[in-house]
Amino acid sequence: MTTDAPAAPSEKEGAAPAPDTDAILREERRRERRSRWYRRDVRWSPYALVAPFFVFFLAFGLFPLLYTGWASLHRVELTAPTDMEWVGLRNFSRLLSDEFFWNALRNTLTIGVISTVPQLLMALAIAHMLNYRLRGSMFFRVAVLTPYATSVAAATLVFVLLFGRDYGMINWALDMVGIDPVDWQNGTWTSQFAVSTIVIWRWTGYNALIYLAAMQSIPDDLYESAALDGASRWQQFLHVTIPSLRPTILFTVVVSTIGATQLFGEPLLFNGSAGANGGSDHQFQTLGLYLYEQGWVNLHLGRASAIAWTMFLILLLIGAVNWLVSRRLRKSS
Repeated sequence: MTTDAPAAPSEKEGAAPAPDTDAILREERRRERRSRWYRRDVRWSPYALVAPFFVFFLAFGLFPLLYTGWASLHRVELTAPTDMEWVGLRNFSRLLSDEFFWNALRNTLTIGVISTVPQLLMALAIAHMLNYRLRGSMFFRVAVLTPYATSVAAATLVFVLLFGRDYGMINWALDMVGIDPVDWQNGTWTSQFAVSTIVIWRWTGYNALIYLAAMQSIPDDLYESAALDGASRWQQFLHVTIPSLRPTILFTVVVSTIGATQLFGEPLLFNGSAGANGGSDHQFQTLGLYLYEQGWVNLHLGRASAIAWTMFLILLLIGAVNWLVSRRLRKSS
């Protein structure tokens, strides 16, 4: 009697299939490629994201700055910008004896003080009121920012109508109380005051929101402690709010000063017939207007470049003062 030998188990009966070496190698290569692309992405993506800023900065920031500095050392006209004659620092030395430059610098300083000081004081007061719980506070926050979103040209033209000599609403209101009409555009102080009101109207709300954001970051414990000590609202504002806002106030002062140094649109449009002259006697011509007059009206590109670099040096001086003051504030705190 014979017996049959057991049959060899087949793959269908449960035997493990032989590993596919090629598939495993392909999967490992895919994983390696994905890992390599991931490492490259992590390493180079941040540079790709910030690259547009540097490209635009080089094209529209650094190159114009360097070219303006080079042009300031030459005699060059706007009609022939490639024909340059080396004059060294002559364009800068001429500014020292140019009465119109000193007049523009003086006007810039005066308008800057008249517009910056009331603007920041009003912004601080508005922010203090908005910091308390008011009904419809979101509406008021949007409302104070509306002037900032308004076009410079539109705002200035409206103020030109308000300050009109013959039919202006402000002179009409003055006449109602028995005050003679004021020629706002042709007076020195009146024109500078009128231009300053435009700046105040446009930027007060913007600074108020900056102060409001800083006020909301002040811990409530400080106010509660001051209230327990018997401090009134006014005393809390003076001894808690103001000291806590010192860095923010310094920031707004510096930014407003820089903006006042570069003031251009408001005085240019305030008296359209005068153009870049800033009035019949240059009574409200700022450094920005004087630069425009030299470069684009008189076509003296070299002189305009020297004025631009002088303004740049003034801004560097303002930045240095800001750094010194902020450093002292940090040490004192």
